[in-house]
Amino acid sequence: MSLKERTYTCIVCPNSCEITVKIRDGSVSEVSGASCPRGEDYARQEILAPVRNIATTVLVRGGSIPLCSVRLSRPIPRERIFDAISAIHEVSLDAPVRAGTVLIQDLLGLGVDVLLTRDVPALEGPFQKNE
Repeated sequence: MSLKERTYTCIVCPNSCEITVKIRDGSVSEVSGASCPRGEDYARQEILAPVRNIATTVLVRGGSIPLCSVRLSRPIPRERIFDAISAIHEVSLDAPVRAGTVLIQDLLGLGVDVLLTRDVPALEGPFQKNE
């Protein structure tokens, strides 16, 4: 019977509770230090199935700025972060683009969409490139 102990700083709310999780034979046996149920749920999830939300950028050709920020519609498994970033960085757009547009549906088959988070108008004026 193996017993491990891990300590987390909860990121769910501003309290930043120090939560201690005891793990016995791969299962959570005890959670202490959380001041609310959400903290306990967070700590359990970190042990059993950690997830993260990511934000990055994509290239915008002919835009007033060269990049547009993107985010996920919900968190993904932590071990898929680098795969997700690679898939997102394979995509580029032509300006104009609108915030809220779905850039990639069902990213990596995870049931998560990649969303544009800002408008990028097309470049206008004497410095516009003709491609």
